[in-house]
Amino acid sequence: MTLAHALEGLRCSACHTLNALRLDPARALVECRECGQSARILTDTDEGRSA
Repeated sequence: MTLAHALEGLRCSACHTLNALRLDPARALVECRECGQSARILTDTDEGRSA
């Protein structure tokens, strides 16, 4: 499963449009195609590693 697949079935928190979110990995953003709302993607570089 890719991050783009994880966006399927989600609604925009601003306009509540279903399946309007798109991933822009180059800018680390998820944007709504309907209203233009955007959110930054934060990644965990230590994901899955034990301390």
